[in-house]
Amino acid sequence: MKKAYNIVNILRIRDHEKFNEYVAGHIPTIEKFGGKFLVKGDSGEILEGCWESNLMVVHEFPSIEQFKEWYNSEEYRPWKELRQSCADVNVILTEGE
Repeated sequence: MKKAYNIVNILRIRDHEKFNEYVAGHIPTIEKFGGKFLVKGDSGEILEGCWESNLMVVHEFPSIEQFKEWYNSEEYRPWKELRQSCADVNVILTEGE
């Protein structure tokens, strides 16, 4: 079974207090659904093309199905709504080895 990788590109944080609450609060929901953090970074070097980002996060889940169960879960829903209220992000999902 291929693993799922969720790439979150945080473009702008509009309310840092709320965003910090989101960061602290949503981690247990990721772990409950078998996810883990692979990357949490606030700096990077653009080698080709253009990329806008203030913060990058990459999660790994055992499968696409488990990621979607987490992303659409009642446990994560209030945290997702909090993040959406305080930050502009791009969220990408892909499979990999």
